[in-house]
Amino acid sequence: MTLPVEQTWLILVDLLTDLKKKGINIPSSVNKNISLLKTSINFYKRDTTHPDMIKEYERANLVLTQVQDQLLSYAEDFGEDYYKNWIDKLKKANLGEEIYKEADSHSKFISNAPPGFSSAKVHLKKPIAEDRVQEIAEYNNLIIEFEDDTTVAIYGDSDNVKIGLKEFAPFFNE
Repeated sequence: MTLPVEQTWLILVDLLTDLKKKGINIPSSVNKNISLLKTSINFYKRDTTHPDMIKEYERANLVLTQVQDQLLSYAEDFGEDYYKNWIDKLKKANLGEEIYKEADSHSKFISNAPPGFSSAKVHLKKPIAEDRVQEIAEYNNLIIEFEDDTTVAIYGDSDNVKIGLKEFAPFFNE
C-alpha cells in the first residue's frame, strides 16, 4: 500500500538533497524531522485502523507540513520555475499520483531509499536508545529509520554514510 504522504516524503527528501547540493545550509532539525516522519509513516501502515496509529499519522502530517513549508521557503530563493516545479510535484502527490516508484518492500535490501542518497543498514546485537542513534544522524547530516529494535537504515551522502557507519562500530560489540 502506497500512501500520498509517502510520495510527499520522497519529494521532500529529493528537494532537501537538491537544496544541499545548491549550497543551502539546512537546519539539522529538518533532517531529524524527515527521519522521524518515515518512521511514523511506516508505524501507521502496520495497522491503519488502530487509534494510536491514526494519532501518529495525524502528527506525521503536521510535521510533514512544517518541513514542506521550510524547504519550499528555501526553494523560492532559486526562482519561480524552480519553486513551481516542486509545488507541482507536491500537488500531484497529494492527488495520489506516483512521482517516485516505491521499491519492493519485501526485499532484504534497503527499500525506499531517498533519490540521490546512499544508504546502509545496520544490524545490532541488542537494541540501543534512539537518542544515541539520532545524535550520530544529526552530527553527520544523515537520515535514520528504525526498521525494528536492532535494525537501523541510514540514508545520506556517501561520505556521510561512511562516517556514520564508523561511529556505529562501537555498538556492534555491545
